Amino acid sequence: MNSAGLPLARNGWMEPEGTGTLAIRLPQVEPTELPVQADRMTSAPDPADTPSLDTILERSIQALMARRKEEESAVTKHQGFATAIGRFIGSFGFVYTHLLLFGLWVLANTVGLRAIPVFDPELFYMATFAAVEAIFLTTLVLINQNRMSAAADKRAELGLQINLLTEHEVTRLLHLVSAIADRLKVRSEMDEEIEELKQDVAVGAVLDKIENADVVEGESSKEDAPPQR
Repeated sequence: MNSAGLPLARNGWMEPEGTGTLAIRLPQVEPTELPVQADRMTSAPDPADTPSLDTILERSIQALMARRKEEESAVTKHQGFATAIGRFIGSFGFVYTHLLLFGLWVLANTVGLRAIPVFDPELFYMATFAAVEAIFLTTLVLINQNRMSAAADKRAELGLQINLLTEHEVTRLLHLVSAIADRLKVRSEMDEEIEELKQDVAVGAVLDKIENADVVEGESSKEDAPPQR
């Protein structure tokens, strides 16, 4: 210490009290974490959350079965009766029943059977019965065909809509792949064709072309037909 009471430093300089090396205290700074943007944190999809092919197929089958049950529950009694008769007509039981019935009918009225007396020697009643039966059976078959045709139209419409959705999704995928190719500056000889494929299919234009092709084919077949004498 000097005469003024100030402590001397090791290098000989005078320092005020409290300013020495041991008296200096640096403020403690706690480490802080940088904010992380949530939108940049992307996690891979869990494979367990993705349904398997068997699960998707089973779900589709269950949906179709549920819709079929709803359609069957909406069937009226008359339509159900026509369906039941139509199923019997298309079975071997119907064939065997008519073979037995008409066989006994013919044998009883031509050859003669002890248990069955002759009741139609000219087989006129059998012909009348067969004609009336054919009328009713044809009507029942037509009723069933109309129901089957309506169901087939619904399935065809469903298939058409699914195909259109698939075509739209494929078109969007082509747009995505084309954008990736442009970003990577990848070029190919099919660029013009890809640009054409990237457009959605116009269903009305396709149907018009099909109808026009049918008309042209019909006119050409009439021209190629031999002249009538």
